[in-house]
Amino acid sequence: MEITGKNFIGDRLSGIGEEHFRTFNPLKNIENKTLFISATTTELEEAVALADAAFPIYLELSDAQRASFLKAIGDEILKISDDLIDIYCRETGLDQQRATGEMDRTLFQLQLFAKTIETEDWRNNITEHALPDRSPKPKPTLTKTHIPLGPIAVFGASNFPLAYSTAGGDTASALAVGCPVIVKSHPLHSGTGAVVATAVIRAAQKTGMPNGVFSNLNAKSYQLSHDLVRHPKIKAVGFTGSFSGGSALQKTVFNREEPIPFFAEMGSINPIAILPEALKKDCQKIADKIGHSITQGAGQFCTQPGLLLTIDGASTEDFIEELTKVLKGVGQKCMIHPELKKNYVRQSDKINRLEKTIEILAHKDQWDDQFVKPKLSIISGEQFIANPQFQEEVFGPFSLVVKCKNLKELEQLILHLKGQLTGSIFAPATHYDSIHPLIQAFKSKVGRLLFNDVPTGVEVTAAMTHGGPYPASSDSRFTAVGPGSIYRWLRPITYQNWPEELLKKMIN
Repeated sequence: MEITGKNFIGDRLSGIGEEHFRTFNPLKNIENKTLFISATTTELEEAVALADAAFPIYLELSDAQRASFLKAIGDEILKISDDLIDIYCRETGLDQQRATGEMDRTLFQLQLFAKTIETEDWRNNITEHALPDRSPKPKPTLTKTHIPLGPIAVFGASNFPLAYSTAGGDTASALAVGCPVIVKSHPLHSGTGAVVATAVIRAAQKTGMPNGVFSNLNAKSYQLSHDLVRHPKIKAVGFTGSFSGGSALQKTVFNREEPIPFFAEMGSINPIAILPEALKKDCQKIADKIGHSITQGAGQFCTQPGLLLTIDGASTEDFIEELTKVLKGVGQKCMIHPELKKNYVRQSDKINRLEKTIEILAHKDQWDDQFVKPKLSIISGEQFIANPQFQEEVFGPFSLVVKCKNLKELEQLILHLKGQLTGSIFAPATHYDSIHPLIQAFKSKVGRLLFNDVPTGVEVTAAMTHGGPYPASSDSRFTAVGPGSIYRWLRPITYQNWPEELLKKMIN
């Protein structure tokens, strides 16, 4: 299919701007052909006005109608899946298997949210009947339900062009509960976003959705992003990306005349605590599991384990040796964009210049420019606690190994950490009682706590928490993955003493 490079302003293509950019093929080290036109202020205003006009119509549609819309999006994506996989691979350097897997996840999420709203349970309705004879004061009839916030701004993620972008989890969950969505497409994969946006618009038209329920805007500069989140008709924001990008947008949101919910997932170093007793039993197995987690997708996951907490000794030395062997066996990995590779090299080199860090290059051979080498750096627990820069995320196949003096220092190190998406503990059954303080320390810092497992791979299910204390996410009370993520786009409302026949119309 043809990718025009224009913006989707509701069901209309528009390209009146003078700023242009192209996406990049990291495998071939060349720019892709399509010229994308950055959205103007005029086009942004039109998209927001359409979303605002669509909102009162869209929220009045039945749950079944919105569920049909979500299912239709999936159907339309499948119809153009070959084109989608092709542009995905050309814009990311990721292989077809990864592209297909992420597309399948996107389709699953659409089905999941459709299923979620097909019963009224998602509204969490609570009714308390009147007690007219209660003394000293009668109690009224009270019913609490949830209603949508309004138009939502969603930002595509650089590392997940499908599952966390145009029709990904934020968009699908917001559309499910009655919120129109304006997507700010990520400039690294605008072509992938355009193909998905085409599917969304076609689904909206076929299912009779109001024009403006979805728009997709292109831009490489940051200005449009800030203009979007400060617009008074935008009522919430979903963001997946870096801490620098997320915190900058958060400041803009909080400086609005009307502050709005800002839900950001801003990365994590995902600490893994490894007890010596676990290594004595399964050193090679643990090294293999962690090594492949570090390098999966060239380390371009928000759940990549970037911090390995050990206790100094022979077992740890054996583990480092085995882990290095695993990393050396990993094939060449291409990052999504040359700029990401440059940042990876800069950030990892910066870590290695701090406090006489010991660096292990997992590959000594000559690699092509677009590929990256997995790296390990090694420091002491005292060094880590003394320098907050060791807590900075290195986006790529890098992990920092910290050798603590003992379990007590390891526990103190956990308490010293900033908020994280995940934390992991590797320990044998014989140490369940002794690790209770370690567990308590982790619970105060993470949104998901794993045992003898690695954090890469986030199940899309009701039991999943994808979020964590700041700065891993902007609000640790909510998850960005699973059916529970819909509650980011809803607010509670209580009806008091309403006639039953009228109340049914309000809460259904």
